Amino acid sequence: MAKQRGAHRGRKKALSTEQIEELQKRAGTGEQKAKLAREYGISRETLYQYLRTDN
Repeated sequence: MAKQRGAHRGRKKALSTEQIEELQKRAGTGEQKAKLAREYGISRETLYQYLRTDN
């Protein structure tokens, strides 16, 4: 029901917009993704999701 009403938004983002931008920039320069994921405290899969989006 909540999803139908549009009230269901899902989980909040683990990182702020500024952190996401920094993450995308650092990954773009060739830093190891596993190292970045550990540093930000997120899984590699979450990291790849952030890299796929243009937030």
